[in-house]
Amino acid sequence: MNDNKQAQYNNPFLAVFTGIRDLFRKQIPSGELKKNDRLDGKTVLVDGSSSGLGFAIALDCARRGAKVIMACRSGIPEKGEKVKIRSGNPDIHMLPIDFSDYNSMLHLVSCIRDQFSPIDVYICNAGIVPRKSRKTTQGLEEMFMVNYFSKFIFVNLLIENHCFTNVTSRILHPVTCIPRIIFISSESHRNPKQFEWKKFGKYEPYSIGKSMELYGYYKLLLTTFARELSRSLNPGDKACFSVFAICPGPVNSNIAREAPKIFHPLMKLIFGIFFKSPAEAAIPVIYLAASPDQEGKTWDYFFLMSRKEADEKATNPTNGSKIWSLSEDLLKTLK
Repeated sequence: MNDNKQAQYNNPFLAVFTGIRDLFRKQIPSGELKKNDRLDGKTVLVDGSSSGLGFAIALDCARRGAKVIMACRSGIPEKGEKVKIRSGNPDIHMLPIDFSDYNSMLHLVSCIRDQFSPIDVYICNAGIVPRKSRKTTQGLEEMFMVNYFSKFIFVNLLIENHCFTNVTSRILHPVTCIPRIIFISSESHRNPKQFEWKKFGKYEPYSIGKSMELYGYYKLLLTTFARELSRSLNPGDKACFSVFAICPGPVNSNIAREAPKIFHPLMKLIFGIFFKSPAEAAIPVIYLAASPDQEGKTWDYFFLMSRKEADEKATNPTNGSKIWSLSEDLLKTLK
């Protein structure tokens, strides 16, 4: 990858125009979400679902008949009530979560285990683009924690606590299929030239100029983890879990709300004209969650509705093993 391509997500303005360009490139759909792709009888967990893409995903899942758990830092209970009213589905539940806090994740997992499991579909959506670096309660950098490390922690906690649909429950409830875990990634995961293993988990201050570059880097970590998670959960390619990652394209959401206020009017204009609405961007995510086309698949990466190969750095098993090992070591420091 040349330097121009490497730099396309490092600058906030270049990132916006790269997103617009990618959105208008011709895509060959790899499938189609149908009205009769239902989620009746299934429990779907969606985090970061109080606004934007996460809210649209939760609403669509509810309309397709799922029991929906909305894990959010804010918007409780009003956003859940909106989903109930708009979908006509009363089986909507909101649980508080702060993905920058390890103890908050422990509490959420215990609630899910005791009250809502088994989970059939987990859509891992929560993310932030902060204006500057901030330390979490445990002393880690917030964007690293929320956009990558919390995913490693939370998914493994769900698995360890038997929160997903398992073989026994599938026998008792044949309507369920193998569980699906869907990570909201980004094409910006292709941008970093390399992994910075020696800096893994170390707090380093930064300002808004570095935020987009780090956003892409943490999406690389996330996509690498997702691919390694599929290998771990499906030994010998035996289909026990479906693990998917997807870039939904540029979405007209509030993820860039911490950008300098002077740029907000311009961003609002550009986002409103060129970016997909959350409801539109949710379509390929719901396809991965609900379509029978994806049943039994152990891994997939999508950009919009098109199947692609993730970046080779993310799919390399050596990198997958490395990120897993480093994440386990870092997790030990939080316990």
